[in-house]
Amino acid sequence: MRKSDRLIWVAQELLTRPSQTVSVSDLAARLGVAKSSVSEDVAQIRGVLESAGRGTVLSTPGAAGGVRYTPRLPEAERISFAEAMVQALADPSRMLAGGFVYMSDLLGDPLVLDRIGLLFAEAFAEEAVDVVVTVETKGIPLAAATARYLHVPLVVVRREHRVTDGPVVSVHYVSGSSRRIQTMSISKRAMPERARALVVDDFMKAGATAKAVVQLLSEFAATVVGTAVFTATADPAVKLVPSYTALFSLEHLQEGVAPAVSPAGSWVGRR
Repeated sequence: MRKSDRLIWVAQELLTRPSQTVSVSDLAARLGVAKSSVSEDVAQIRGVLESAGRGTVLSTPGAAGGVRYTPRLPEAERISFAEAMVQALADPSRMLAGGFVYMSDLLGDPLVLDRIGLLFAEAFAEEAVDVVVTVETKGIPLAAATARYLHVPLVVVRREHRVTDGPVVSVHYVSGSSRRIQTMSISKRAMPERARALVVDDFMKAGATAKAVVQLLSEFAATVVGTAVFTATADPAVKLVPSYTALFSLEHLQEGVAPAVSPAGSWVGRR
């Protein structure tokens, strides 16, 4: 195999398996070359990725060493994505009664989901996440994209117990929007004990749902490393969860009126 062909092959392996350690020995065996040749290829790929701002490739030394691609969204693409989402979310036709926002079209766009998942994974890359947790149904695509980039399982919190879930653990909570008592549950088989969990959702208002998820995860002795949401309202300023990461902040939510939309935090313009 020519070196140019080998570079493409190795790069494809790394890029399609983010946050997953790939054995250098296995790569060398599959390509029929020496490990040193694969290591040289990886070093060249690392240089290209870093110069383009698309992350890096980390190496694990030793006889059983491997390489792992840690992705990052380049600065220009961050800015472009932020501008596109601000424009889309500011459309007054998205504003629904009760201070809610129609986002199903955005969260059905594979490219948007990919960008959100990458940004969430990047924000929590150093937190040793074991599992991504979300509440059905709108949060599932976001959580799946995040779990892919972190290379961890996805656990879905159900609002209704299904027989296919087997034994479950449930909690009751007061919904922040309807002020009604609701129930959520997690299958005992799906959620590992003492895991480090990242909670992902599409929208946060007061944070009642996120708080209930944290409470539910405590039944599994889980450590919640953070809560990541696509959008969060500016009001109330103090949420029911101690901390959260939002990509966009929304203000002045009234039906038929254009809201004020802005990127939240410092994920745009980072160096």
